Amino acid sequence: MEPFLQIEQMSQRTGLSAHTLRYYERIGLIEPVHRAPGGQRLYTETDLRWIEFLLRLRNTGMPIRQMLAYAALRSQGDDTLVERRHLLQSHLGEIETQLLELQQTADYLREKIAIYHQQESRHAISAQGNSHEHHQATSSEQRNSDTLSLPARPGTAERN
Repeated sequence: MEPFLQIEQMSQRTGLSAHTLRYYERIGLIEPVHRAPGGQRLYTETDLRWIEFLLRLRNTGMPIRQMLAYAALRSQGDDTLVERRHLLQSHLGEIETQLLELQQTADYLREKIAIYHQQESRHAISAQGNSHEHHQATSSEQRNSDTLSLPARPGTAERN
């Protein structure tokens, strides 16, 4: 006999709330769950694997109505293998399209980040130069104010 999981245990294993598990059963996404004599739901490892599969579909963005269609086909047995495969192939095609679009967007973002990195480097060099020039000018001004007879360093006036 298969070990059974109570709804709280199934909730912990799947990350779905007890409310969501009951909802999935009510709409037919999960087949009716075995019940204990007191009416408690008792999930099997088979139920767990099915719910984990549903979570994978959900994580890929498959709409519930499409998941319901798949679940209905599954409940009809092996005569629906071709239809189930087609449904999954179609969804996989959508995922692959999304992945391509995400990859293109990621590439664009990498290019944009590289541009910002270049601009930051130029800005840092420019700021360093300005800071160095400012420091030189300030030092020169301080020296000039301390010793009025010393001229400014060559090129300092041009950079300010």
